[in-house]
Amino acid sequence: MRSRKLCSILVAAILMTGVCWMLGIGHAADSATIVNKDSLKRARKTVRMLDDVHKTAVVLITTHYVNDDDDLAAGTAAKALFGAMKEKGWYETKILDVTGEPYEETNVAKSDFEKKAAKEIKSGKVYYDEVTEEEGKQYLLAATSIPVVLKKCIMCHPNYEDVKKGAAIGMLTYKLELD
Repeated sequence: MRSRKLCSILVAAILMTGVCWMLGIGHAADSATIVNKDSLKRARKTVRMLDDVHKTAVVLITTHYVNDDDDLAAGTAAKALFGAMKEKGWYETKILDVTGEPYEETNVAKSDFEKKAAKEIKSGKVYYDEVTEEEGKQYLLAATSIPVVLKKCIMCHPNYEDVKKGAAIGMLTYKLELD
């Protein structure tokens, strides 16, 4: 029964994110000069897919494999995955705090995009993106909300004990090249 409720919360969060993407809520990139709109559409779809995979994996790892303080935290496993994907040249993903009380100091928004996205996510948006250009290449920068979905998360993050279920505690940021 409990796992059904957790799955329902996760599915609701994923569906809410998808609806916002379909309606264009949270897109800043549309106002930028974009070389190829189809490329932007593909990149946004890829972010949606990656976001679903990453968040589902974290919830499944936490639900089934994190039982005490000595277990590998799902966030640590996710960061290892993100590092491997960046090293292979696929994309970049970061876990960043939006509460003002980061688990690690490295989880703080630093770039202009990250700071703006953190404000947007903290204000209640589930998705925000922009297009940027670096060395003649365009990239989609996207951020998605990380809501509180499991009570078990407090084992590693006791500072979230008073956070309302569903409220954003962090965000995942993505950087994908527009092809």
